[in-house]
Amino acid sequence: MSIKTPIKTNYLNNRDILKEIHLSKNSYCSYRNPVTDHQFDIILPSLDKINQRTIAEARRNRADRIKRETGADIKEKKILHTELVFRITTWDHIPKAPKRPTKAQVKKQKLDELLVIENDEENSELDELTEIPVLDMNHVRLNFPPFFHYCLDAEKQPFVVGKSHWRGALDSGEFCRHHGKMTNKLAHMFVKLCERYATRSNWRGYTYNEEMRGQALLQLSQIGLQFDESKSQNPFAYYTAAITNSFTRILNIEKKMQNIRDDILEINGLNPSWTRQYADASKKYLVTPETNE
Repeated sequence: MSIKTPIKTNYLNNRDILKEIHLSKNSYCSYRNPVTDHQFDIILPSLDKINQRTIAEARRNRADRIKRETGADIKEKKILHTELVFRITTWDHIPKAPKRPTKAQVKKQKLDELLVIENDEENSELDELTEIPVLDMNHVRLNFPPFFHYCLDAEKQPFVVGKSHWRGALDSGEFCRHHGKMTNKLAHMFVKLCERYATRSNWRGYTYNEEMRGQALLQLSQIGLQFDESKSQNPFAYYTAAITNSFTRILNIEKKMQNIRDDILEINGLNPSWTRQYADASKKYLVTPETNE
């Protein structure tokens, strides 16, 4: 009697994650034709990179995607260049805002204000320093890098068919960064990633394991769409690294709080935690070898 081995199934894979990332980003975009223009064939840094080589690469990517989705084997040469969609990373349609001052700059400005109050003679000079407007302008902060989608006409001239962080028509719409949302399936993937990672042997024994999962989930919700498909096709590793950093951060914070708590207990003549007692005992009975001169 033969025993059937269970088929190993992946609870998450990069292909499904990439699909949900794409759908989530599309909710923040506006397209000429949402059916044909939302799926890009290649990602390029600028319009100057559109040439014969990148067009051929886009054709290969489109043929591979069609074969993967439908099973139809289409030759690359049969794909017209007018059917290709190019994603170009650009910040041209993103408005600018004053740069947010750093903590050091805010602290320095408060010290200058105190000096103004104490020294009346230098009021005019310091006022000129504190009233200088912020001239450094940066683009508005976004949840993922903005882009345009381009298609080619019969003469291989590019024209815009889609904009990210845009609401309404391409020519008469407006910039908007809050009208989209993350798909429910991608959010569920983040929850599963945090839960599975928390069951690892090096993390599951901590009493603050739930706090670690919450911090990791918060981090994923903030950086989840910042994954750049042009640099990597492995979002699983990207998200796992973010979860590891979140877990380590909570661990370091808890260790710091535990050390402060043990110091207070020892100052007041009370027994600290078992971790501190075990560490002190190990230091007490540690024997170092003597050197023979």
